[in-house]
Amino acid sequence: MQSMDFLMTVLQVLAGLFILALGTGLLAVIVIYIIDRTQKTHAIRRNFPVIGRFRYWFEHLGEFFRQYFFALDREEMPFNRAERSWVYRAAKNVDNTVAFGSTRDMKPVGSIIFVNCPYPTLDKDAAEPASMVIGPYCDKPYDAPSFFNLSAMSYGALSKPAATALSHGAKAGNIWMNTGEGGLAPAHLEGGCDIVFQIGTAKYGVRDAQGNLSDDKLREVAAHDQVRMFEIKLSQGAKPGKGGILPGAKVTAEIAAIRGIPEGEDSISPNRHVEVDSAEDLLDMIDRVRRVTGKPVGFKAVIGAYGWIETMCEEIHRRSIASAPDFITVDSADGGTGAAPMSLIDFMGLPIRESLPMVIDIINRQGLNDRIPVIASGKLITPAQVAWAICTGADFIVSARGFMFALGCIQAMQCNKNTCPTGITTHDPRLQSGLVPEDKAKRVQRYAENMIHEVGVIAHSCGVPQPRRLRRMHCRIVGENGKSTPLDELYPEVTSSTGTRAA
Repeated sequence: MQSMDFLMTVLQVLAGLFILALGTGLLAVIVIYIIDRTQKTHAIRRNFPVIGRFRYWFEHLGEFFRQYFFALDREEMPFNRAERSWVYRAAKNVDNTVAFGSTRDMKPVGSIIFVNCPYPTLDKDAAEPASMVIGPYCDKPYDAPSFFNLSAMSYGALSKPAATALSHGAKAGNIWMNTGEGGLAPAHLEGGCDIVFQIGTAKYGVRDAQGNLSDDKLREVAAHDQVRMFEIKLSQGAKPGKGGILPGAKVTAEIAAIRGIPEGEDSISPNRHVEVDSAEDLLDMIDRVRRVTGKPVGFKAVIGAYGWIETMCEEIHRRSIASAPDFITVDSADGGTGAAPMSLIDFMGLPIRESLPMVIDIINRQGLNDRIPVIASGKLITPAQVAWAICTGADFIVSARGFMFALGCIQAMQCNKNTCPTGITTHDPRLQSGLVPEDKAKRVQRYAENMIHEVGVIAHSCGVPQPRRLRRMHCRIVGENGKSTPLDELYPEVTSSTGTRAA
């Protein structure tokens, strides 16, 4: 009898709670209805109170439903499922073969096709890609071991676990890591990898109290043996003509100390180096950093106008061959990991498909191809894309988003919001805890190794012993008439050039 009374009491309490919840919910709906009906900002909510709010939720969910349920393997942007899947499999070192034919449409204009050789390279004749010396006129040249490396991603834009994993993975994969413009962090050094220190327009990490370039700070950075080169950033693919943007929510005490800026405030870089207004100024800055550090110095730029490159080459001839930049990084204008205004990310600058051969042709025409290696950057995350860049004439390829996918990025498009669900681009400790650096470092290593291997597979199919022997004649591009044209016919000026590529 007592148990029955207890059960009835529980049921009555539950019923009361249900009625209370129902009443509270109904009250909330009434309040929301009144708010929506009386507000004057949103027409949908005013005309359709309460239910109009679902529009925003559905818009948000649509991003994920399209990716997982509705988009075909090769139709997403900026990276489709087929591209991401190749990186995921490569990073996990699982079988990357496919069956039953290609799902790639080879008819669209711009499609890449490689020319297989009737007598492909045998395994016994294949060669490992040779290292390449950068900065022969420096006190401390860099003998770069790999043609595929890690592109610029700032500490701050990336989380500490992500930067730590990349550092360890780069060391294991024998590739270099670019710091991005956010300065040199302990996480960059932790893994022991080779480092390219990027000098952004705000000069984070090498600036004095007034924000000017500091020789003393340059020497401090160069004192690290791991720092092998310096890259002066003129512009980047996400926002040509605008400086870096790091929201205040991501400027932690540690990041503020590394950058030399106030904690919690937006980190906005100038849109250019104030002391660089001409080819002469650029070469002067390169010379200054090289003299102070003793290490190779180059620059990174998105190409829009290109006459300035010709002018720079002519100024190099007036000065001396030693005055040339030790490398040029050509970045594509179709975005990147950074936050940017849509007007710039969508419409400003030339994509890598057009700018890379243009820059290489200018350097070749000026007779500087044996002095200035070219590094290609921008959406080059699969072996075919990397092999195309080498065929075009690039000496090195760097990737940022490819390595983000290797870390586990799911293209949630939350990089600038401190809400990255994979912990890669957030400083939320709860979200960061999902990224285990020890595990992800192995994926970084495997992605690099599998990339280098499969670019070699393409090279062998083309009949050359190693990737740096690829030339423009090995690659064709589909034109508007549906037929493909060899790269060496589209860009014939470089057919006699060997660049600085090792044999």
